[in-house]
Amino acid sequence: MAERADVVFVDGVRTPFGRAGEKGMYWNTRADDLIVKAMIGLLERNPSLPKERVDEVAIAATTQVGDQGLTLGRTAAILAGLPLSVPGYAIDRMCAGAMTSVTTTAGGIAFGAYDVAIAGGVEHMGRHPMGFGADPNPRFLAEKLVSGDALNMGLTAERLHDRFPALTKERADRFGMRSQQKVAAAYAAGKIQPDLVPVALRSETGFGLATTDEGLRPETTMEGLAGLKTPFRPHGRVTAGNASPLTDGATVSLLASADAAKELGLTTKMRLVSFAYAGVAPEIMGIGPIPSTEKALQKAGLTIDDIGAFELNEAFAVQVLSLLDHFGIDDDDPRVNPWGGAIALGHPLASSGVRLMIQLARQFEERPDVRYGLTAMCVGLGQGGSVIWENPHYTGKKA
Repeated sequence: MAERADVVFVDGVRTPFGRAGEKGMYWNTRADDLIVKAMIGLLERNPSLPKERVDEVAIAATTQVGDQGLTLGRTAAILAGLPLSVPGYAIDRMCAGAMTSVTTTAGGIAFGAYDVAIAGGVEHMGRHPMGFGADPNPRFLAEKLVSGDALNMGLTAERLHDRFPALTKERADRFGMRSQQKVAAAYAAGKIQPDLVPVALRSETGFGLATTDEGLRPETTMEGLAGLKTPFRPHGRVTAGNASPLTDGATVSLLASADAAKELGLTTKMRLVSFAYAGVAPEIMGIGPIPSTEKALQKAGLTIDDIGAFELNEAFAVQVLSLLDHFGIDDDDPRVNPWGGAIALGHPLASSGVRLMIQLARQFEERPDVRYGLTAMCVGLGQGGSVIWENPHYTGKKA
């Protein structure tokens, strides 16, 4: 039996993220065109990769209908100009779709079945709202297998506030405001733009080009957040200011074995150390990353103190805060989401996992003092996903 191959994250790109709905910039753009555009951008950034050397394409979407259906990995591969010899498939783990695309193809690389794989995700929440057209089995509720709240992500976030009184609305609002401020600072410093693939736009008024994320609100204040409506519950604590907005967008990454990357002259931005998924009660799905992170750390032989950079998906501020409290990490810890997160950038469900990886890889380049980083997220219906990465630029010394 061959030894497990080292898996490396070669590169990752994404489209700018747009507001979902008729007023959003992607309203007239197909979902499959978003992922194809991202894939073409990824291939153009890595010209030393012969296209026929791609062994697999895994593309995730949560609502696999219409222009997000028809085995996205295969159709997107053909549309992106990959040879017909390159296979592909679609994947669904709701919010952790792209993350699962990465870890599933990474498993194939580690096993020796693949040398090179493309993994990503797309979500057009304007065209395909979460759960649209789904038909949940009535036994879920009739037999009380899950709470009725479990199918409404906003209510699951309210439940976290109920369960953990220390997770106040003020803390959630402050976290949301800081996310907006950190994204604005990252944009001003040119941190985000290098990994964005521009997308041509068409609207009733003409043509344009998407080059930046659409939903940023850097002017956010605590006073403004305090007055926002609580749509999920009267006098609740979850608002549009401390939760991720409905978003359209696509992300894609290039993975390879360390040997294949060396052979083909590809960069190594991160090395995969371990990953884990875990299930929790669906009605408090936001705590999912806690057990998945504990599992990933255990498998890696590490502790939370070994993690020098965190990219946590901000589906809801309360969800991130629950993880930070569990591990004894301060709300303003500089290791956590230093360039902001989904509250400002948006969370196009199945694509978000690779956005976390793209940002972590960029931070690794700047931080040779950081050896390990974590990308983690909660997942609808009560799951969490966590991936631990090693920095190939690590020297132990500050830049």
